[in-house]
Amino acid sequence: QVQLVESGGGLVQPGGSLRLSCAASENIFNFLTMGWYRQAPGKQRELVAIITSGGMTNYAASVKGRFTIARDNAKNAVYLQMTSLKPEDTAVYYCNSKKVVREYWGQGTQVTVSS
Repeated sequence: QVQLVESGGGLVQPGGSLRLSCAASENIFNFLTMGWYRQAPGKQRELVAIITSGGMTNYAASVKGRFTIARDNAKNAVYLQMTSLKPEDTAVYYCNSKKVVREYWGQGTQVTVSS
């Protein structure tokens, strides 16, 4: 069973930065993609950023230019660097990984942007 463990969430002021980390229990080359999703209260879970095994990335329009997804193959980890944070970025952030026939989720980490 694949395990994904997120860390790095917390409370930050508007305009601040946070870096989320996701540690996978197996070699991340086994996954077609790894990504970050978020879910705000009363809203559906949405894609934030995704990175393929080849290193290609894609971002939600709302975070493009502010967030950066990266992977460290040696550490079996994926990161989400978030800058210029806004109150509307407040949500639980989930790490996701996909294989051909299955996908996996982390337990989520809370990010709160508030003054």
